[in-house]
Amino acid sequence: MTEEIKSAYEKWLAQPEMPADLAEELKAIAGDEDAITDRFYRELEFGTGGLRGVIGAGTNRMNVYNIRKATQGLANYLNASDLPKKVAIGYDSRIKSDVFARETAAVLAANGIKAYIYPRLEPTPALSWAVRYYGCGAGVCITASHNPAKYNGYKVYGADGCQITLEVAAKILAAIEAVDCFAVQPADFDVALAEGKIEYSSEKCLDDFVDAVYAQRVGDGAGTADLKLVYTPLNGSGLECVKKLLAKLGVTHVTVVPEQEKPDGNFPTCPYPNPEIREAMQKGLELCDQVHPDLLLGTDPDCDRCGTAVPDGKGGYRLISGNEMGVILLDFICRSRIANGTMPENPVAVTTIVSTDMVTAVAKKYGVELRRVLTGFKYIGEQIALLEQGGHPERYIFGFEESYGYLSGTHARDKDAVNAVLLICEAAAWYAKKGMTLGDAIDALYAEFGCYCNAQKSFAFAGETGMEKMASLMQGLRTQPLREIAGLPVEGYTDYEAEGTGLPKANVLEYRLPGGSKVIIRPSGTEPKIKAYLSAVKPTVEQANAQLARLAEAAAKLLA
Repeated sequence: MTEEIKSAYEKWLAQPEMPADLAEELKAIAGDEDAITDRFYRELEFGTGGLRGVIGAGTNRMNVYNIRKATQGLANYLNASDLPKKVAIGYDSRIKSDVFARETAAVLAANGIKAYIYPRLEPTPALSWAVRYYGCGAGVCITASHNPAKYNGYKVYGADGCQITLEVAAKILAAIEAVDCFAVQPADFDVALAEGKIEYSSEKCLDDFVDAVYAQRVGDGAGTADLKLVYTPLNGSGLECVKKLLAKLGVTHVTVVPEQEKPDGNFPTCPYPNPEIREAMQKGLELCDQVHPDLLLGTDPDCDRCGTAVPDGKGGYRLISGNEMGVILLDFICRSRIANGTMPENPVAVTTIVSTDMVTAVAKKYGVELRRVLTGFKYIGEQIALLEQGGHPERYIFGFEESYGYLSGTHARDKDAVNAVLLICEAAAWYAKKGMTLGDAIDALYAEFGCYCNAQKSFAFAGETGMEKMASLMQGLRTQPLREIAGLPVEGYTDYEAEGTGLPKANVLEYRLPGGSKVIIRPSGTEPKIKAYLSAVKPTVEQANAQLARLAEAAAKLLA
């Protein structure tokens, strides 16, 4: 343990007004050098996603002091800018989310900035909506999305309702670095509320958000009321808005997974509350065996991602992947809008560099311009803003990430699981009229375009040495470029940190293999892990999955 780490620990230990839970944690680790080092070896990193980390005491933890420090930096940035001195605040069901949201509002109020805070937990896209609804200079959402229960986060949005850009993040970070977390003096929340310096976001704001989502329907609505659903909010924030939307769609046959209905930041039935993972959807799948619905829908804790399962025709249920749903929805949106005459001139769809190449073929079929951006929905939001600046926001018809994030309208600037529920229900009802499920739909699309199968493998690197190992692995791959992967020659290679990609620099490596197969390696921006995105294109799903298994084995040897 270095003297710097020891000094930081002692400084925290000596604070007279330390909350009891943090004080007890600090005292409990006295003499444990590894535990102290893990909490104090660095400042919790502030990037374009804001802050995200394990809840607890220390500079490398999510706590009221780091919330105050980040908010003071944001306040200093706003007060030095020409942006409106107003900030919208939202939060989800995670441990201390409500506490951190109130602290954020109190610090802003102390700096003369009006705070609009949702009176209860609501989806992240509802926060993106509120930023523009109230004409704010920024927004803050307290969430760690789909991370395990021990995490929380502080996500910052710009005046456009989109997650902040690299340039803005750098300016806010500079302001944050000048702040002593123990010197920040929040206002008294209740007093500021009485004085109008803090205001609860109105019920009308939330209802208008749901109305804006409902306005994104692309079909005629026929058959949606006949759908039978099982829904799980995964103990998160989606229940209220999803139920409001389903009522508008006329969907009344809805069974909510009882163990996952109420907000609970401990996520007792799904330790990793990510609808990408079967374990998180397991309770819903078990309920499907009893209820026999047309659809199982699951939204993550902050309700910006949506997972789906449909009957498999054999008495069970088939999970639809994020890439598969992206393809299904783009195809459905295109065919529906062409049929009803609402397809704009020069339509644009947006996806990320790690999402399936199958959407390229679908977009080409319908004459849609497909734009590829870096991973992170803020980059999709930026494309909406560019179209808006050019005077043609209507050209944007759909954006998606392989990680279960979808958005078909310009009402929000972040992925929106409430919007996803709308689209998935519409598509399911449309296919049901043809006697097909969404599983049949993707099979038909595979038959038309080829079997583009995808997988993601994650490799964790915890602690201080873990970050160093991640950096070392990425550097090694750059200095000694791979010539083959799983016995396949590397036919093309892109380092997104290099010039000439047409995108901002990013720590991502892409390897193109024969027949359309591909491997992309990227350190996560929110967790201490490296992700390998694997793609295979074959005549059959079985052949493609066999290729994916070989690529996964090769990735494990490279990164484990």
